[in-house]
Amino acid sequence: MQQAMIYLQRTFKVEPQELPQVLWSLLYVLALFLAWYLLRPIRDEMGIAGGVRNLPWLFTATLIATLALSPLFALAVRRLSRQRFIALSYRFFAANLLLFALFLQFAANSWQLWLGRVFFIWSSVFNLFVISLFWSLMVDVFSGEQGKRLFGLLAAGATTGGILGAYTVSQWVELLDRSGVLLMAIVFLEIALLAAQRVLALSRKNSAKAINKTSEPPIGGGVLSAFSHCMRSPYLIGIALFMLLYSVTSTFLYYQQASIIELNFVERAERTAFLAKMDLWSNGLTLLLQLFVSSRLLSAGGMVLTLIILPLVSLAGFAALTHNPNLITLMVAQVARRVSNYAFAKPAREVLFTAVSREDRYKAKNVIDTVVYRAGDQVGSWSYAALIALGLTLAQIPLVAVLLSVLWLGLSIWLGRRHAKAQ
Repeated sequence: MQQAMIYLQRTFKVEPQELPQVLWSLLYVLALFLAWYLLRPIRDEMGIAGGVRNLPWLFTATLIATLALSPLFALAVRRLSRQRFIALSYRFFAANLLLFALFLQFAANSWQLWLGRVFFIWSSVFNLFVISLFWSLMVDVFSGEQGKRLFGLLAAGATTGGILGAYTVSQWVELLDRSGVLLMAIVFLEIALLAAQRVLALSRKNSAKAINKTSEPPIGGGVLSAFSHCMRSPYLIGIALFMLLYSVTSTFLYYQQASIIELNFVERAERTAFLAKMDLWSNGLTLLLQLFVSSRLLSAGGMVLTLIILPLVSLAGFAALTHNPNLITLMVAQVARRVSNYAFAKPAREVLFTAVSREDRYKAKNVIDTVVYRAGDQVGSWSYAALIALGLTLAQIPLVAVLLSVLWLGLSIWLGRRHAKAQ
């Protein structure tokens, strides 16, 4: 244990006074992602069981649900302290999971198809909201300088939680059944909440500006202020566009992946093995870079250099797919993009929010992480369908993504420079 502490302090330059808060934050993100990766395979299986042709409509329903939940989240932020609305949010989702577990176990077979569709929509909303809430708290309790040092480490904790969750499902789902897995996810959500409360307590204790160390006032602001703030602030508009371009290009690559795999594999087992191999490479390389490169690059290379990596990798990957849309090109492009996102773009994107107000760290950030992200899914999905209808081939469609990546690259440079000026 002592060696681990020394490693954290040397590798990530964790200051002694930061160590308790960093360790609780690591437990928070690890438990949270473990819970999510317990749920994700069940969600995906339920989505497929409901018919692949219906998936675009499920994504549309997810966007509608996200839009409906965003004002309720903003209302909680307005009226409650951080500790209370974080607890309320996680307990709300835990109660939902308990209901789903009961329905999956005892509902009649005639209910199962629609129950699966509802769970697909719910879990897609759950994923974005709980993870956005984690990062909102992190950018609130850590400064921009701390974020550059520490967010790579926290991202590594998220990757580790994902690996553990996926492994747990693969080994125990037959024994526990789906309801048992959902109950296990509730336990890890409670662990995440406990860790979040400890992070908040340490934040109040360490803050020299805290007036009352045992309680804090609500963040305040209007229920719809997140949307108005995003529209008025060029900086927040820039972050929203960054997220939109990421989401749209991700959807393009997802459909490219589905088309290429469909052309090359007939057996379901072969498709599953290929996708699993991509996940294995992505998670392994991501974890290595998060542990040894991410924080160093953010601190030494700066925001501009870190932010442009993902658009550059995306540009190169889509360009390669225009020349040779085969399995090897797909795997390299997809793995490189996932690794670049989770090792570099994700930590850097969170650091961007350290330059905005506390209200925007929770409200505007949540809108960008959820509503804008899901809107990008819709734009990408229906745009891809339109390009297919216009007669573009598998090799021609990536050219559109190449152009989007060029715009994304320029936006990343601008965002990095704006953040530097705001510090």
